[in-house]
Amino acid sequence: MSHHPSNGEDIVDLAVVGAGINGLAIARDAAARGLRVVVVDRADVGSGTTSTSSRLIHGGLKYLERYDFTLVHESIRERHLLFRSAPHLVRDYPMLIPFYAGNSRPGILIRLGLAVFDALAARRGRGLSRTVTNHRVAQRWPHLSRKGLRGAALFHDAQVPWAERLCVELFLDARHLGARVLTYTTVTGLIRDGARVTGLRTRDNRTGEEQEIRARLTVNAAGPWIDHVLEGQIASKRLNGGTKGSHVIVDPFPGAPKTCIFFEAAADQRPIFVLPWEGRYMLGSTDLTYEGDLDEVVASEAEIDYLLDETNRIFPGAGLTPDDVLYSVSGIRPLPYAADVTDNAKISRGHTVLDHAPAHPGLLTVIGGKLTTHRALAEDVTDKALKVMGRAPRRCTTRTRPFPGADTAQWEAFREDFLSSPVLTPAQRRRLLDVYGVRARRVLALAEADPGLLEVVDEESGAIAAEVAVAVVDEGAVTLGDIMLRRTLVGLGGDMGRAAAARCAGIAARYLGWDDERIAAEIAAYDTELRRFRPRGLKTPATAATGDRRPQ
Repeated sequence: MSHHPSNGEDIVDLAVVGAGINGLAIARDAAARGLRVVVVDRADVGSGTTSTSSRLIHGGLKYLERYDFTLVHESIRERHLLFRSAPHLVRDYPMLIPFYAGNSRPGILIRLGLAVFDALAARRGRGLSRTVTNHRVAQRWPHLSRKGLRGAALFHDAQVPWAERLCVELFLDARHLGARVLTYTTVTGLIRDGARVTGLRTRDNRTGEEQEIRARLTVNAAGPWIDHVLEGQIASKRLNGGTKGSHVIVDPFPGAPKTCIFFEAAADQRPIFVLPWEGRYMLGSTDLTYEGDLDEVVASEAEIDYLLDETNRIFPGAGLTPDDVLYSVSGIRPLPYAADVTDNAKISRGHTVLDHAPAHPGLLTVIGGKLTTHRALAEDVTDKALKVMGRAPRRCTTRTRPFPGADTAQWEAFREDFLSSPVLTPAQRRRLLDVYGVRARRVLALAEADPGLLEVVDEESGAIAAEVAVAVVDEGAVTLGDIMLRRTLVGLGGDMGRAAAARCAGIAARYLGWDDERIAAEIAAYDTELRRFRPRGLKTPATAATGDRRPQ
């Protein structure tokens, strides 16, 4: 939803480019500390890199391999805080790590790493890792390949099934704290006063209206697009060197595990996952150098074959083929640029805040960042912003601030009470709780005011019409894609919500004033938006030039 300043001459403290997980977290943190903030994004909140992740809240185990203890400590802390501040969205997620003969990382090394991790996590862990014998593997994971198996370990991490909802709740909280968010608004340039950057020039994608946003400090938090924001505006070396990560989504397959399997790929020794996810499985991810169009990132046939082959190898009875792929998800990790890299896994997953002064004062660029550590990144950016603006330090409150869906002193009591409600089916109540947390009360309140909103709009998920209403009335959705893919999550089902699209569009029309022509246009635009997922139900040609390049 666009919230335009009422006065073009109004000066804000921070103008943030990018409404992904990091940009919204910055807005929330800065607004909570009393700064006036406006966020600009050319699309919807969380519609870029955030929605293409593995949906894991990593404790940082993988970073021990590079001795990045700072990032491991930060990841452990932030995972712990998310369990407390967003218990409806973040859940415990056990992983089995099998050890096979010939792996580049021998079992003894992984066990040592787990022991170090457990020591670092101390009281912030979700349970100690433990060794699993071949006999126990055969009992609990009978379909896992035992050829060359040398044992395994069970590790506890965390998952956020709906990363999109993290963004929605950051948006809601930032807006509650006074931040303004302008979606579907393109940054057309930086405003400069000599060398100093003093704000942004923008254009509303729907109306064509152009506007200037004057700001004491501009923060470039556009993820993989940070170089595009700077291009033609200021002189800068290349900052983003993001790699491409792709996943495929499949239905349960013969021998599919109940827990996540974290294993080493035979083809390139990359650690990859078989991830149980909302009744289905996500297989991924790849890690390829990418030099293509950032707006045309799709999983290639080679990536799909790689993920299926590795899964079939580890689960010999799976028999997965490309025809089993419901859809794929592909995005670019916002990593720092590293020339002549030979192993993408060695590129830092941490973040830095670059001050372009003295060449271009008034401008910060955020390089890197992860789903897990978005809050810590935002704290660092706000600390830096206050210092650059010459303001006194102000206490950060987001370490203890709950997300809107967890804004209750008695989460477990609320959960039990809501699940025992006679309204809706038990499965529907569980779904509302998992997606909205305590805000599920708002969904039911709308349905009670208009019983027609109790209508089920998607048979697979059990989503009701009131969720569409909440998406539009409360959560800033302005397109059918916003509603389907990033609010109700109906679009992440097996058919990507295509069977429910017309019903959802009809409900949204009541609140957004769409006529029949606009409804048809929204459904067509939704189908177009889905093409980057290469869904099985749509004829989507493979791209001739993928932009992928393996490190040399």
